[in-house]
Amino acid sequence: MPSKRWPLLGATIVAACLATSPLTPAAAASPTPVTPPDSAVVDSIERDFGLTEQQAITRLANEQRAAATESALTASLGASYAGAWLNADASKLTVATTDPNSFRTIEAKGAQPVLVPRSLAQLTAVKDQLDAASAQTGASLWYVDVTTNTVVVVAADQASGEAFAAKAADKAAVRVSVSAEQPQTYINIIGGAAYYIGSSRCSVGFSVTRGGTPGFVSAGHCGRAGSATRTPTGTFVGSSFPGNDYSYITAPGNTATPYVRGSGGANVTVRGSTVAGVGSSICRSGSTTGWRCGTVQQLNATVRYSQGTVTGLTRTNACAEPGDSGGSFISGSQAQGVTSGGSGNCSSGGTTYFQPVNEILGAYGLTLVTG
Repeated sequence: MPSKRWPLLGATIVAACLATSPLTPAAAASPTPVTPPDSAVVDSIERDFGLTEQQAITRLANEQRAAATESALTASLGASYAGAWLNADASKLTVATTDPNSFRTIEAKGAQPVLVPRSLAQLTAVKDQLDAASAQTGASLWYVDVTTNTVVVVAADQASGEAFAAKAADKAAVRVSVSAEQPQTYINIIGGAAYYIGSSRCSVGFSVTRGGTPGFVSAGHCGRAGSATRTPTGTFVGSSFPGNDYSYITAPGNTATPYVRGSGGANVTVRGSTVAGVGSSICRSGSTTGWRCGTVQQLNATVRYSQGTVTGLTRTNACAEPGDSGGSFISGSQAQGVTSGGSGNCSSGGTTYFQPVNEILGAYGLTLVTG
């Protein structure tokens, strides 16, 4: 939707470019046209950068013009181009080059030239060598840093970083930075979605938190305490099976949501965990068969699996299949439990059992994420 502030922003941006442009005065006399930003973008820049509206608009205008300048110089400098960067307030663009004869070209575009020993292509080649050796490293990340004209390797300790840096032919081009940073994927935790334990797949039950840390509950037979998960990245903190069939996985860095994946992939919002009685409609969500519904048939059922007996389960006629284990059971907007097992399938119909969610919350001191 077009911003209602665009007419005002357009005029303000032109003034901003003339006032605080990274270009030279001669170039600033005919400022490069810029696209008015959406008001939501301006608001976000104000908030996250601690700027006034005018400062945010000026910054965005300068960034647009700098991007156009950098694109032009990348082409004209060719093999000597070594990267570009803006200063803290985006008022000055610095362009690195390995050729001092290109200074005049850079300055003509209103940018500040700096002479460096390695081109961007050379730095990228060094990083490519490290990429090829990535299976042999304890480093957490590495990247081309144009501001220092090096490739930076980030590792938990200096020795690990230097060992990995030695994989590059031009070792002088690599700089080691010691940091505890451990990147991980960020995933929205949604009930019914798949997660992986080694080569096995189960389904997320419900998003929970403990001490503010996001996580989720699932079936106990999906993994043991200490087992690692992927998509989302996490660790089984607790698991009980047989006897019970529930587990708690902590997943810091991911986003716990109050949702279960419903029909057609639409999100169903979890509002609480009031127990549904016998005869109530109930639906379950899993990564194999998706969204399936039925009724609650019995509470507090005991099931004898080949691995052992599980007590306190709820019996339903909502079908499920392998891979749906751990997935969400929900009645209306109320979380009910996580899929344990059953018989039959979703072609011929069957019976399915779930472990009540309130028991899991109590066992591990968890808070259900609700909307």
